[in-house]
Amino acid sequence: MDPKIAALIDHTILKPEATRAEVLKVCQEAKQYNFASVCVNPHWVPLVAAELKGSPVKVCTVIGFPLGATSTASKVAETEIAVRTGAQEIDMVLNVGALKSGDHVAVKTDVQLVAEACHRHGAILKVILETALLTDEEKAIACALCKVAGADFVKTSTGFSKHGATANDVALMRKVVGPEMGVKASGGIRTLEDLETMYTAGASRIGASASVKIVEATAR
Repeated sequence: MDPKIAALIDHTILKPEATRAEVLKVCQEAKQYNFASVCVNPHWVPLVAAELKGSPVKVCTVIGFPLGATSTASKVAETEIAVRTGAQEIDMVLNVGALKSGDHVAVKTDVQLVAEACHRHGAILKVILETALLTDEEKAIACALCKVAGADFVKTSTGFSKHGATANDVALMRKVVGPEMGVKASGGIRTLEDLETMYTAGASRIGASASVKIVEATAR
């Protein structure tokens, strides 16, 4: 197993029917393989924080998920609750409808206020663009707005839309944000080859639920 590969991965379980037992299993796997984080829905944050206490694996959760269409006040409140209950990384969904309407001020403000809430508590912010719904021009504008608004990462996908990450989207996002920001590829990454494709395109973090299968493939 290659520990550098494991350190790239947010070990993710976001399906609505996920049970407590499944979330606990993901936590144990994350500690065993030293994944970057465990990414769960907000309900599970206190449980995951308790399970990962004392380990280097971070607690990650999602905000405004999966549509991104809740109010900014709701996203900030969700963020405040999440970080107070143990979240160290926040993956928020960008307001896709506002972006496609050309309301760039609303998009930037949405990201900026959540970023400020994260940073007040020492957490980092990844912004999910939902690239499957955007043109290349909209993806570039979204990346630029996230950068100006203080986000730490841009991220491709929720995993709940038309398709997940593509290498072309990751390369475009990396080109716009430059080397100083993170780029997370997520959605549909199921094999070591998928991960390597995204890493080569410019991803610095990978969201996956097939994480164990991916890292065990590095040992073959």
